[in-house]
Amino acid sequence: MAISDESHPLLPNQEEIETANKKKSGVPVGKIVAAIPVGWTADGLPVSEPMMERTHWDSGLFSCLGRNDQFCSSDLEVCLLGSLAPCVLYGSNIERLGSSPGTFANHCLPYTGLYLMGNTFFGWNCLAPWFSYPIRTAIRRKFNLEGSIARSCGCCGSLVEDEVQREKCETACDFATHVFCHACALCQEGREIRRRLPHPGFNAQPVLVMIPPGEQTMGRQA
Repeated sequence: MAISDESHPLLPNQEEIETANKKKSGVPVGKIVAAIPVGWTADGLPVSEPMMERTHWDSGLFSCLGRNDQFCSSDLEVCLLGSLAPCVLYGSNIERLGSSPGTFANHCLPYTGLYLMGNTFFGWNCLAPWFSYPIRTAIRRKFNLEGSIARSCGCCGSLVEDEVQREKCETACDFATHVFCHACALCQEGREIRRRLPHPGFNAQPVLVMIPPGEQTMGRQA
């Protein structure tokens, strides 16, 4: 039932990452080389150069009502969707992050099925978080954010020093956040995406319509 990071469409494929790194370093693909410490870029690709300092989430995990700014109405909408229709909020977040045709339906419908199965057989939404948590990892990597739980407890920074191991630890924290604080996690992700990315419908290019001139007639002189 769980969907791994490698198989999720929003996260980079591990084989593509390794091939791209070997091409950049001039090492033929398939040749075994010594492992070197790497970091994570904002796009989720490992690089050998020192990475930039990670930024904080724009709002806290439990700031469900958002902030009193220009996005106040959007924050209230996110809060209502996360409480009453999490499938719609999840699909909307994916649509804004992926911006590809059919993204909303392809993720909203499977989430709805898992949501109904979890509430029917187990009494709570315990299946959908296994499907939805990779979006949190994708958002962190895209905007170079640090894990909210990892920052609060400091476990990833104190237990691991290697950047790859730290990323694995934060991915596990992403999963735990969606399992135990699912609605709050979706709302936090929705607020973050709406402050950073416009809706795909707003990116449409204006269409210029050429209107031909009307027929001109010359009046006869008397």
